[in-house]
Amino acid sequence: MVNLSLYAIKAVILLDAEGNRVLSKYYGKDFASTKDQKAFEKGLFDKTKRAQGEIIMYDNQIVLYRSNIDIFFYVVASADENELMISSMLNAFYDAVSTLLRHQLEKRSILDNLDLVVLCLDETVDDGIILETDSNAIVGRVSKPRLDVADIPLSEQSFIQAYQTARERLTNQLLR
Repeated sequence: MVNLSLYAIKAVILLDAEGNRVLSKYYGKDFASTKDQKAFEKGLFDKTKRAQGEIIMYDNQIVLYRSNIDIFFYVVASADENELMISSMLNAFYDAVSTLLRHQLEKRSILDNLDLVVLCLDETVDDGIILETDSNAIVGRVSKPRLDVADIPLSEQSFIQAYQTARERLTNQLLR
């Protein structure tokens, strides 16, 4: 029978080079306990740490993965899901995280920017439903443009900010 559910993703997991969890989000009730999750992650890492592929069947589930320097990205779905759709989701998430971290996909940079990575994941998948497969759209939602202090009205600035803004404006006027 054809699976017509939107709930395509069962888990998104990031593991380091030793197989330790960096980030994981499980959707649904397949992995209810932390013990089940850790056992699944350990077995998954043992099977893929030396493999050069992108897709495997593990524990009667499709697992797509990508690795970079010292981090592994995994997406877990049921066996009857469309592999191309799952692959486009993984590629969008991977590319968005890479863009946000300025192409420094290493364990240290991911841990330092874990808030951005989690936001990126939340913009890609919500409760197992794939929301977005365009990495540029994901990056656009996660990263917000920084406000320039000069664009904030003087009434809303702190004293130091107002002083610095006034000094910059005066300097610009004198240098003209």
